[in-house]
Amino acid sequence: MSDYVPKRNEDYVFNYDPNEDAWKTDLSKLDISRAERFRDNNFWPFFERLRKEDPVHYCQDSQNGPYWSVTKYNDIMAVDTNHQQFSSEPSIVLFDPEEDFPLPMFIAMDPPKHDVQRKTVSPIVAPNHLANLEPVIRERAGKLLDEVPRGEVFNWVDKISIELTTQMLATLFDFPWEDRRKLTRWSDVATAAPGAGVVESDEQRRAELMECLQYFNGLWEERAAAPPRHDLISMLAHGESTKDMPRQEFLGNLVLLIVGGNDTTRNSITGSVYALNKYPEQYAKLKANPALIPNLVSETIRWQTPLAFMRRTALEDVELGGKLIKKHDKVVMWYVSGNRDDEVIPNADAFDIERENVRRHLSFGFGIHRCVGNRLGEMQLRIVWEEILKRFDHIEVMAEPKRVYSSFVKGYESLPVRISG
Repeated sequence: MSDYVPKRNEDYVFNYDPNEDAWKTDLSKLDISRAERFRDNNFWPFFERLRKEDPVHYCQDSQNGPYWSVTKYNDIMAVDTNHQQFSSEPSIVLFDPEEDFPLPMFIAMDPPKHDVQRKTVSPIVAPNHLANLEPVIRERAGKLLDEVPRGEVFNWVDKISIELTTQMLATLFDFPWEDRRKLTRWSDVATAAPGAGVVESDEQRRAELMECLQYFNGLWEERAAAPPRHDLISMLAHGESTKDMPRQEFLGNLVLLIVGGNDTTRNSITGSVYALNKYPEQYAKLKANPALIPNLVSETIRWQTPLAFMRRTALEDVELGGKLIKKHDKVVMWYVSGNRDDEVIPNADAFDIERENVRRHLSFGFGIHRCVGNRLGEMQLRIVWEEILKRFDHIEVMAEPKRVYSSFVKGYESLPVRISG
């Protein structure tokens, strides 16, 4: 059997069994990166098989060319912490930058340039600044939650997850408040596949990203002409290593900061509501003991895994898991699979807010590229649930979510919910 996965049709239920397909597919023809699998949430048995039978798997033929899949926790750690042999350049996603439209960003750079650019923006998430942001986030979360309808079905993704994270992004950039939903749009445009409902073509994507750059160029000029302030644009405009960066590099770093600050947190916020409904006994534990909220946060980030993978490129021939990875080969670290490796994380498919070593997950990455905003993301999710439990007895998921058409961003377009109590 081929690895064909039928496209979703909302008008009927197809008789497709991913478990059967996963174990019958010829492994030499398996391309786990196909976005349909993630939209339809039927990729899990394929990863289970790869972990058991071929944890360092070579895909010869995909839309983005050949690549290696690394699917077990310890193998992923070995790659992620070894930037001497596995480079983040030229890209952290499967496709390489377009020659006529490059988007260099510090997450896709190696030392020393990566280090100095990361250091320029890292004060935005320093502990003292996070302490100042906490009451702001709490006030906004409370206001948003107070405004949602009671007893009516609404889209949690749009009303809460997107709005809260977009407000946070606007604060970090000191972005004009009335235009903040532009940040949401640019985040979606940057990661969406053409023809999947966000943009129709690569030309449209480029045009909208250039609008993003033009808008931010105006902010850059304002901040560069003013004394340094504690926002991301001012930090970049005044940083010794960033103040003269080319405009495409500025755009690349904007895309990184917008997507990193938006998609990941918003999908974890939605994922927490979805997970607690799938595991109602965990929801009951949480309501009985709100002190479990920090555990809920870490378990959600593991279980959801808001970015499914990161890519590296081999700088030399490397042996991994008994396989020889050749110089220049693409290597994909599937965090979403490593987070379900039950040889390291017991009963990994389950959602358990009392899990031991709950922070032992891969979702933030490791090594020099560990997510710079991980503490801010955790804080936002913690505050949301502290405020939810003050207000609502229950958030009920009314139907399965509509998921993003992407194998990179593991997220949600919509989640219909109803609130009682």
